[in-house]
Parts: sequence; C-alpha cells; structure tokens
Amino acid sequence: MKTLIALEIRRTLRNKKFMFFSVIYPSALFLMIAGTQGNAKVPGSDLTMPLFVMVAMASFGALTSVLMGNSERIAKEREKGWVRQLRLTRLPGRGYVLAKIAGSAVVTLPAIVIVFVVAAAAKGVRLDAWQWIALTAVIWAGSVVFAALGVALGYIASGDAVRPVTMIVYFGLSILGGLWMPATLYPQWLQNIAEWLPTHAYAALGQAIELGGAPHAKDVAVLAVYFLLFAGGAAWLYRKDTLKA
Repeated sequence: MKTLIALEIRRTLRNKKFMFFSVIYPSALFLMIAGTQGNAKVPGSDLTMPLFVMVAMASFGALTSVLMGNSERIAKEREKGWVRQLRLTRLPGRGYVLAKIAGSAVVTLPAIVIVFVVAAAAKGVRLDAWQWIALTAVIWAGSVVFAALGVALGYIASGDAVRPVTMIVYFGLSILGGLWMPATLYPQWLQNIAEWLPTHAYAALGQAIELGGAPHAKDVAVLAVYFLLFAGGAAWLYRKDTLKA
C-alpha cells in the first residue's frame, strides 16, 4: 500500500495542469468575490465578508482538488485497465481508497495556503498565529471526506459520464452548503437542509476558529459520519468492481 501511495503522490505532482487549476482557481475566486463585498458583516454572524469568503474559498479549493481529481482519474483508470491490474495484487479495497486520498491531499495543502496568503496580502486579513495554523490543519484534514467521495464517484460513473455527474455533486454541495454565499441568506427550510450537508459542516470548522473558538462537536460529527459513508462506499464499490472482472 505504501508503494501505491507514493506512486499516487508522484502522479499528482506531475500533472501540472491539474496542479495549476486546483491551486490558482480558488485564489482567483476569492479576489473576485471578496473584492466586491467590502468589510460588511455576514448576516447572522460576527464574521466579516473577507473572513467568510477566505474560509469558504479555501474549503472550495480543497474540494476542487480532491473531488474533481479523484473521480475523473479513477474513471479513466478503470477504462484503461489500470484498476484491473491492481486487482491482481493483494491490495485491499481500503488500501486503494487510502492511496487515492493521500495522493489528492498533496494538492490540497498549497491550494489552502495560497488562498490565505492572497487574503492577507490583498484584503488585509489578520488572525493570530494559532488561528492560521488551526485553519490550515482543519481544512486540510476535512478534505479527506470529499476525497473519499471522489473515489466513490469514480466507480459509480463511467469515463464519459463522470465529469457531468461530478460537476452536479460538486456545485450542488458547494452552493447548498454555503461556500458561494452565506447559508443564512437562504430560506429557513433550505438552511435546515444545509446544516446537515458535509460542505456546510466543513466550512463551519474554519469559521469557528476565525471567531476565536474551537470547531463545534456537531460539525465534526457530521463530517466523521460522511467520511465513514463515503470511504466505506468507495471500498465496497472497489470490491464490487473486482467481483465483476
């Protein structure tokens, strides 16, 4: 399994187009969105818009890296026969899932850090040192939830269908979860749905730290449950695909 993890990391780093898109895209979105918002407070929160958008775009960037990258890469690997070759080894389903998660995590960290650097330089965002470290840690760690979802989507959809399916999930979770705009602006019934989505809980981790506190237990629990569902589903789909061969 260690060998496959190392291989996945090297393959990710060699994909320059994917690295550029995953790292630069969320920072550019931050500048576009935060540049028009000023320092107004987010409705229903003590956060200013630059602080809200910074965590939202760092989370969105991590989501982009792990979800889009994993799903499309796995679907293509299945078509090319790479996954079939792995089935001939003793690699368990959980090992395959962990290798994909580890490979995508390499891209996630720089995507997060660059959003923070741009926010500090362009919008004057200032936080204590512990907050910067904690923000980086929780957003990076939380991205494994969506990396596991990306693996599962790569097995659900074929090579031709994986991109539109992933895009629907990607934008649906991002918008409904409150990454593009504060969920407090939604109708109450939609807010009730949003608070149980993994993207809402994911962004809430960073927002709690920005306010000087610790992530709420409910948000951590929601993400933990989704991770078990996504990772377990991905491993099951891997084994199911193996039985078809």
